[in-house]
Amino acid sequence: MNPNGSEKPGDFFMTMHERFMRLALRLAKRAEGMTSPNPLVGCVIVLNGRVVGKGYHKRAGTPHAEVHALRSAGAQARGATLYVTLEPCDHYGRTPPCTDAIVNAGIKKVFIGMKDPNPINSGRGMRKLKRRGITVTAGISEAECRAINKPYGKWITTGVPYVTLKLAESLDGKIATRTGDSKWISGEGSRAYVQKLRQRVDAVMVGVNTVMADDPLLIPHGAFKKNPVRVVVDAGLSIPLSSRLAATTGRAPLWIAASNKAAGAKKNGLMKKGAEVIGVDASKGKIDMRGLLRILGKRMITHVLVEGGAALAGDMLDHRCIDEAVFFIAPKIIGGKDAVTAVSGNGVRLVSQAVTLKNISIQRIKDDVMIRGDVCLPV
Repeated sequence: MNPNGSEKPGDFFMTMHERFMRLALRLAKRAEGMTSPNPLVGCVIVLNGRVVGKGYHKRAGTPHAEVHALRSAGAQARGATLYVTLEPCDHYGRTPPCTDAIVNAGIKKVFIGMKDPNPINSGRGMRKLKRRGITVTAGISEAECRAINKPYGKWITTGVPYVTLKLAESLDGKIATRTGDSKWISGEGSRAYVQKLRQRVDAVMVGVNTVMADDPLLIPHGAFKKNPVRVVVDAGLSIPLSSRLAATTGRAPLWIAASNKAAGAKKNGLMKKGAEVIGVDASKGKIDMRGLLRILGKRMITHVLVEGGAALAGDMLDHRCIDEAVFFIAPKIIGGKDAVTAVSGNGVRLVSQAVTLKNISIQRIKDDVMIRGDVCLPV
């Protein structure tokens, strides 16, 4: 045992503890898309090597994972070990501190996946538990625990949402033909995967050119408890009042990010349709994307899925606004110098300045290939 009262797990203990933490991670993932602006959290309670309680955080404002697990364990929580993917909270929000519930239940040991990045709680929960005589060990399956809460981690520390760029392109990097036709470049499997992505985010963002060309709906298919906010970047309010987006504000919120100077009958017409027009600084007909993201963060948007088109993708990459990229590459060659390339914008002058990806995963989805990775910006 370390001098600070924490166990230092050896290889055997790490293997055992990781097994229980992975169970907690699987529980946490059950609520993907439902907990924002709160993190995904799973919890498992173990007594004599046997799971006696488990739970996960289901929605913001409802009991946390630890409370569900303690209720599940009941009297068997006394003297047991608790595994939780994120440091227990020690402050009053919409729910009481989980540290008090853990102490009162008689838990003897707590294993934590990752320290809470929230400045209000970071380290505080662990210190409280240690003061109450509970053995605390942090860092079990830490990389996996951080991975499921990347959006929360960025938003809670910067106030800006995590941004995922999704693009579907041909083998030669096109997202539409020279006539503007784009249906469908990717296959059914890839499009089904995108539906899952939409369910996991707070907002789906497109540029007005995409709205004009495709008239998208941007609502996840099938029954889902929460639809993402739909954000259209449209400095001059060019979006048609007859668009499917404007006609479905009752199903999912529609926010139009327009220049602060945009006004008049079009703005009033959109508002009558139920859309909200958000004024953002703009220059030369382009929205200040960093400013827009700060506004979205203040509105409790923690994760944005950018679905294009090429101009929006290029602008956001030029201004270093993307955290993660997901590209679906179809085995099709479109060709043509006038076909629409996947990313426009200014681009870079030298290959050494190119945006690269790290922590890459590559997955075959029927005939398509999905490449996903964290955006790594050049120094």
